[in-house]
Amino acid sequence: MILAYNDAGSREYGWKECWGVKFKWTPDHLTPKDLEPLTHTYDTVATEACESLNEISPPSFKNELIREEDSAVLEKIKVRRDLYELLQRHAATDEKLNKLWKEINTVPDWVDWKQLGRGQKVFYRYGGPAITALTFLSLLGGMASGRTVETLDRTGGFRVDVVRRRLLETTQHTLNVTRDLDSIKPGGDGFVDSVRVRLLHAAVRRRIMRMAESKPEYYDLHKFGVPINDLDCIGTINTFSATVIWMGLPRQGIWLREQEIVDYLALWRYVAYLMGTPHDWMSTPESARRMMESLLVAEIKPSKASANLANNIITGLQNQPPTYASREFMCAQTYWLNGRALSKELGIEQPGWYYFALVLGQCILFMTFGYVNRGISYLDERNIELVRKALYKILLHDKSKGALGYTTKFNFKYIPSFDRTSTERGAARTGTRNRMGRVERTALITLLSAAALVGALAWYCAKAVGWLFR
Repeated sequence: MILAYNDAGSREYGWKECWGVKFKWTPDHLTPKDLEPLTHTYDTVATEACESLNEISPPSFKNELIREEDSAVLEKIKVRRDLYELLQRHAATDEKLNKLWKEINTVPDWVDWKQLGRGQKVFYRYGGPAITALTFLSLLGGMASGRTVETLDRTGGFRVDVVRRRLLETTQHTLNVTRDLDSIKPGGDGFVDSVRVRLLHAAVRRRIMRMAESKPEYYDLHKFGVPINDLDCIGTINTFSATVIWMGLPRQGIWLREQEIVDYLALWRYVAYLMGTPHDWMSTPESARRMMESLLVAEIKPSKASANLANNIITGLQNQPPTYASREFMCAQTYWLNGRALSKELGIEQPGWYYFALVLGQCILFMTFGYVNRGISYLDERNIELVRKALYKILLHDKSKGALGYTTKFNFKYIPSFDRTSTERGAARTGTRNRMGRVERTALITLLSAAALVGALAWYCAKAVGWLFR
């Protein structure tokens, strides 16, 4: 198995395998050398706008380390520093802010609102497997990009005690951009979330770059590139779109139809535009898939920090609502979606075959609902609406079920500091559970039901053959 390529090896065209993914490498793919310049370019429009916002309303922190438990300080930041509202209020009087405001409120010619609406439905049509892919492949598996992780490692947002809340806040953005057309259009919740995340990225980038200028040993700009650079942002959008389409869903037994692929890519291309990310590579399914494969070759190089953050994700979600999934089951999902080689490199322990059987049962459930519902128009629309409401309730609104319980404005909460140069791996939780988690119980019931059905069919077929040859 080929795990990584140097630039010379990536010029050898033909069928390749990288981290368990097989694809045909062509002259149209981008080599590590082709992609390297993107690590030194970034969203200058938002960065300059962030500088203007800091002049208008200076941040409430200097160089101190602000932890999540310092709620009074964080609340002060929340009150004084809603960057989107500041942008909206001062766009007419500040040149840099006006440039960003005009950009995000100008809808590109290639945007087809009906197509974006269909793309939003794709997400909820396959809501269960999509969320699973985003969690254990896109996010956890994405930690294998050792260079990108250098920025995340310094923010502290993936500490084991805060990572679950951090993931739920990211989920708010995902659900809002996929909710409906009004949400993604200018002024809608998904639109606003996208701009807020863009400004947050600019604030993190600006702070780490200034810290690196003061102490070059804190962050190696030459080696890792600009924090949250164009290649990092392309990689992020890729994990929410192409990776889900061609890796996450197929590995759970679901293959999207051609029109679904085009529509889903169009949705995330517009999100990329709003977030200041290069997006021309998303104009066709062919170019999007090549970018996914090129990133797999160039960027997936796990480090110690990769393993620490990946394990913190599992530890932070272990036995937590709404799924109450065990560590073993989540490890099995990680292996199923990322492959054995990459999961091992990330330091994820390999569970027993029982848990892999549960993942199979979950995939059977996802396949059954996905294929049956999309084949019947009435069921499809009904399922999309039910899944949308359910995800909002259990992940964002109903705190009693483990939801986020508030609407985040993506404030700059996880502050890079000279006092913290990395994120430690949290200790795995130990002890037995009182009962099986609901997601595992559902997977087991599905697996047993499928086995019973196959057994019954085999019995009837054997009886029929015996009757024919009597």
